[in-house]
Amino acid sequence: MPELEDRPWGHAEHDGAGRMWHITLTLAGSPDNPEDVRAALERLAVEHPFLLAGRYAADHAEVRYWEEAPNLHDAAAIALRLWGEHRLTARLPPWELIGLEVVDRPTYQKRANSPAPLPVRPGRVQPF
Repeated sequence: MPELEDRPWGHAEHDGAGRMWHITLTLAGSPDNPEDVRAALERLAVEHPFLLAGRYAADHAEVRYWEEAPNLHDAAAIALRLWGEHRLTARLPPWELIGLEVVDRPTYQKRANSPAPLPVRPGRVQPF
């Protein structure tokens, strides 16, 4: 069976085991001390070891990580709970989730290995 990343788009067959999904969460809320936000994200990385990257400012943050789940719906449901489940233990700010992106591993890899895309023009359909 070919590796997942070798399969064409839209053909991510699997044997029932979990697939890897790249998650990007974007959160925002009332401003907090940026150093406290940084420390909270570092604690989250310890509690949730698959955390790849975190970016932050006083009033928003972005967290990127891998999640294993059988399908996109399950991966998204897990991702939607992440901040709330770790809010107290990692001392995360009481921010609202304002963005969620979930893509499968082949899509993530295809994006990472593609040249920079052309800017999207409103009202137009264009190739990647």
